[in-house]
Amino acid sequence: MNSEPAQFRPEENAYASRRELFWAVFPPIMLPIFLAVADGSTVSTALPAIARSLGEVERVVWVVVSYLVANTIAAPVYGRLADIYGRRTLMLVALVTYMCGSIGCASAPNMTALTLFRCLQGLGGGGLMTLSQALIGESVPARERGHFQGHLATMIVLGSTIGPVAGGFLTQWFGWRSIFLVTLPLTLLAMALVLRLPKRPGAGGRIAFDGLGLILLAGFVTPLLVAMEQIKRLNPEAMGIIAGLVALSVAALVALIWQEKRAAAPLLPIGLLKLPAIWRSNAMSGFAGASLTSQMTFLPLYLQVVDGATPSEIGFLLLPFTVGVGVGSMMTGRMISKTGRTAIFPSIGLMVTALTLFALAFFARDLSRVQLPLVMIFGAFCQGSAMPVAQLTVQHVAGPRQLGAAAGGVQLSRSLGSALGVALVGAVLFTLLAISGTDTADLFFQMVQVGPGVMDTLSAAHRAVVQDEVASAFRAVFVTIGSFSVCIALLAWTLPIRRL
Repeated sequence: MNSEPAQFRPEENAYASRRELFWAVFPPIMLPIFLAVADGSTVSTALPAIARSLGEVERVVWVVVSYLVANTIAAPVYGRLADIYGRRTLMLVALVTYMCGSIGCASAPNMTALTLFRCLQGLGGGGLMTLSQALIGESVPARERGHFQGHLATMIVLGSTIGPVAGGFLTQWFGWRSIFLVTLPLTLLAMALVLRLPKRPGAGGRIAFDGLGLILLAGFVTPLLVAMEQIKRLNPEAMGIIAGLVALSVAALVALIWQEKRAAAPLLPIGLLKLPAIWRSNAMSGFAGASLTSQMTFLPLYLQVVDGATPSEIGFLLLPFTVGVGVGSMMTGRMISKTGRTAIFPSIGLMVTALTLFALAFFARDLSRVQLPLVMIFGAFCQGSAMPVAQLTVQHVAGPRQLGAAAGGVQLSRSLGSALGVALVGAVLFTLLAISGTDTADLFFQMVQVGPGVMDTLSAAHRAVVQDEVASAFRAVFVTIGSFSVCIALLAWTLPIRRL
């Protein structure tokens, strides 16, 4: 299948050139994508200030979790509704909801109110990424979408990179409420730009909404994301709670699958997911999320504990990684638009990424502070090819009537893959540290919380043993993350659609 589905005809002649098409379509989706991506990292930076201001430190994690839960659940809902009522209309709804949540967060008098308004903000944010992808599929011809997907991936990386810096600056000079207020003019500008897009009607008709499916999706996603946040906090005493949350999530997933198979109008696009190109692309998206999020979560820990890097040094050392992913995505998009080929790029590129991660597993301790970023940027550049290909394949196969549902499925897969990937890699790390001995595990948690200076209290012999045991545990971490890249490459090799 090498051509656009016959029923789909974007307005290819509406714009005189690629440049005119780019400036008409890309700005309206650029800001929503940036807001969606930068939100998490910006707010995470401000959490200590929020806790000092509002108190209830033990509940501050819910400022992040409530947004993640609402965002993840809302993504497939927006996708389904957009196919019926129109994607531009639903994008405006998402932006208004996000803005109302931001206003509420900025004026929240206590932690409970902030958590509730973060949930509202997440309900809006869940549509920003999904609908941006759907609008590309609706407005741009198939061969040109690679060009757009590459720039979109660059915006995602840019948002992830700028978010922590902007969050820290705003919190320090203007207070934590400013991180929510600063989104208001950006959201208004995004709405004005979205209104410039041509209004295309949805499929119309009455919607038979799958309410039970939505409840089960919430029952699946909520405990899973809460478990992921517990893992990130590196609290060994929470392992029993984490196991219970994962078990609850699995039970809800089984019930969700049963419900979606029997529902007249399922929330999730079960019919699409049966197509080989769709489920493989969704799986690629899930593994890509698992790989990228795991590296962003555990590489800082490795650099801090094993390499002794300071927070500022960690940020500098990770910069080549984030830049590499963005540049790799942009170059992949350009090559797809130029050649029409898709699957070949992640098929080869993710094998290269896997080899760099396997090399880090065995040789990272021998690399200098200059050599390590060079290896990371090479692997990150190749990793950037996964998401554009997954998105383009899904858009190509889904057709115009199911673009929203398909984009929502990809976003849901990415979010769940990120959660499961971090959980799996964390389980590998904690298990190996526990096997090494209680002393090593306790020292590792102290080093994460206090810093590498904890090692100065140990004798030289003891310090060498602990460093070897921690490095060995991280060796398994790199191998596990590398296996995600291998899975992406194998899925790409077997994609039935190899070019657009």
